[in-house]
Amino acid sequence: MPAALPASVLDIAPVLPVVVVDDAADAVPLARALVAGGLPAIEVTLRTPAALESIRAIAGAVPDAVVGAGTVLTPGQVAESVAAGARFLVSPGWTDVLLEAMRGAGVPFLPGVSTATEVVALLERGVREMKFFPAQAAGGTAYLRSLAGPLPQARFCPTGGIGPDTAPDYLALPNVGCVGGSWMLPADAVAARDWGRVEQLAREAATLTAGVR
Repeated sequence: MPAALPASVLDIAPVLPVVVVDDAADAVPLARALVAGGLPAIEVTLRTPAALESIRAIAGAVPDAVVGAGTVLTPGQVAESVAAGARFLVSPGWTDVLLEAMRGAGVPFLPGVSTATEVVALLERGVREMKFFPAQAAGGTAYLRSLAGPLPQARFCPTGGIGPDTAPDYLALPNVGCVGGSWMLPADAVAARDWGRVEQLAREAATLTAGVR
């Protein structure tokens, strides 16, 4: 049986790995390493031809993983991702058309925002959980801290330019549930299929807490 999905993707683990898979054969061992390290929620981005096949493989072979699709840009990708087994959806931005498709998909979703106006627009539409992207370039922790006062009902998964040194600063914010990143998947380790190293880096990421480096 697949792992139970909590009410919020933001509450599964402190870090959401953002995964780009070039070879679908790597998807299952990569996912197993992340899960073994304590990061069961895995965002597979739709940036490569292997993405949907990778989601399908993880969904079928790694029951303790909560696999989702990232870089979702169109209603067609929403449908394809859910059909492949994605249990949540993440987009770098949103439109009403994309939002309607994600809302109708029957799985949790995190539409991307980078401005207060976009946050307010989503709150108007009943969406309270969002991806803040690109986090570092869009203002980082200072920007999110500024949003917490007037918009306390919004919760975020900041992603983009975050690493193990800055993640605790984000996790210390009251409006951040988790952070997204790929530092536990260094290119050389993935290329060498060094899943032990990936697991160790995932384990270190899973222990990150607010204000603790």
